[in-house]
Amino acid sequence: MTDRPDDRYVDDAPFDPQASVQQLERADLDAPNWVLVWRKFRTHKLGLISGVFLLLCYLMLPFAGFIAPYGPNDRNGEHLYAPPQSINWFHDGAFIGPYVYPIVAEADLETFQWKFVSDTEDPRPIRFFCEGSEYRLAGLIPSDTHLICAPEGSTLFLWGSDRLGRDIFSRILYGAQLSLTVGLIGISVSFTLGILFGSMAGYFGGRIDWVINRVIEILRSLPELPLWLALSAAVPSNWSPVAVFFIISIILGILDWPGLARSVRAKFLSLREEEYVRAAEMMGASSGRVIRKHLLPNFMSHLIASATLSIPAMILGETALSFLGLGLRAPAVSWGVMLNDAQNLASIEIYPWTAIPMLPIIVIVLAFNFLGDGLRDSLDPYQQ
Repeated sequence: MTDRPDDRYVDDAPFDPQASVQQLERADLDAPNWVLVWRKFRTHKLGLISGVFLLLCYLMLPFAGFIAPYGPNDRNGEHLYAPPQSINWFHDGAFIGPYVYPIVAEADLETFQWKFVSDTEDPRPIRFFCEGSEYRLAGLIPSDTHLICAPEGSTLFLWGSDRLGRDIFSRILYGAQLSLTVGLIGISVSFTLGILFGSMAGYFGGRIDWVINRVIEILRSLPELPLWLALSAAVPSNWSPVAVFFIISIILGILDWPGLARSVRAKFLSLREEEYVRAAEMMGASSGRVIRKHLLPNFMSHLIASATLSIPAMILGETALSFLGLGLRAPAVSWGVMLNDAQNLASIEIYPWTAIPMLPIIVIVLAFNFLGDGLRDSLDPYQQ
């Protein structure tokens, strides 16, 4: 570089019009695949935001008891169907920190219903890092410390209470532990079966392919919802909520694998004729090694995108079964169990906050769909 009188710097090297293009191509070819995937995924803003949101949701699950102000089944008999309470910061122009107004139930002699009246002259500051109902941190460590608690002599129903006086906000946090986990367990079962049978059908062909295809056709011909209901109704009612949870997860996974198996089979039928597969077979590689080391890695991008798009279906399946009373049952807490209490349209019209549990279901399903779209576009970085 040489310095010119007008403070400009000029390169002395001869100009090469292809240098920048060649440098970019060389950097892209030398970059690891995950760098190219991340570079492409960052441009998909909606998928990136959804991925960060879902990551925070799953990281929050072990600490749901710490964040929730109440336990999942803590009842307040004097505040049945209490409306949501707002958090305020200023009272009469003075800043006093986060507080709520205590609410008292009064009988409405015109509608013959209980209505809750706020005492706006008595602000109650919210307590932080306080003692409350006992829970297990990450399911292992017993604790009774909560991030926020109701003020002394008052309640803290951020999203209202249900027909038994239980805090809806706290129950949604506890319900996320089951509703978000059922998708992971179900997709693990579904992918294990789908990859196993799909790879066998696509790689070996012949009679094995014919038998697996007939099984897939039989399963896909059965009506999905009645089959869910029949299998769920067969679960003994005296089983513990944990046992029912795992059985529901396995049922959802078993019924979801045929679609993935067909995709894996179709991909293997095209890949097994490639030269690198034939070369591996001629060098003495076993069928299992060819499938694990050469075929599945070329199909992994589609599998990851399919997983993110299948998890919402698992969550909706558990929600539907629990909503109909055939999935998880009380005292277990899931979003479907909470919606089971909101089947009466008349109660929703009077107490609309009882339908709030449907909002996290909608948000989570949309986030998974946006994440799946972003991954599907970015896991093949060489397509453009």
